[in-house]
Amino acid sequence: MASKKRNRLGQVLERFSRKATEATGTSTAFILACLVIIVWITTGPWFHFSDTWQLVINTGTTVVTFLMVFLIQRSQNKDALAIHLKLNEIVAALEGASNRLIDVEDLTEDEIKTLHQHYRSLVTMAKRDLQLTMSHSIEEAEARHEIKHQKYRHPTES
Repeated sequence: MASKKRNRLGQVLERFSRKATEATGTSTAFILACLVIIVWITTGPWFHFSDTWQLVINTGTTVVTFLMVFLIQRSQNKDALAIHLKLNEIVAALEGASNRLIDVEDLTEDEIKTLHQHYRSLVTMAKRDLQLTMSHSIEEAEARHEIKHQKYRHPTES
């Protein structure tokens, strides 16, 4: 029973945050924010530019900023996950692509740096290729590079 309530609450929060994200990203929301600032500035003389008058805008902008940080982060998390899923599908579907790159975002920073080094090596190899448009997976590139190296080795090398 508690699981169903949490699930419903999650769905309600999901819908609310999606609507809030969509609404705050519009020109209308920007114009409304500008109007709030204009009203605040024009009421300054009426309130004698008091500390309370300043506190109103400071508190309001702080609260809005605080909430917007979470909305923006939620939106970015969802977008990033969707992009990762699409890229994972492409990697999984492409023949010759290394499946080790599926869910690469879940690797440690050191593991990602190691893969980055492999791809930097591919760039170095690709620069030496006659056909710059050739594409390689890590395994194919290493095998092809070794074959090319042996095939075109100078007679003085051993």
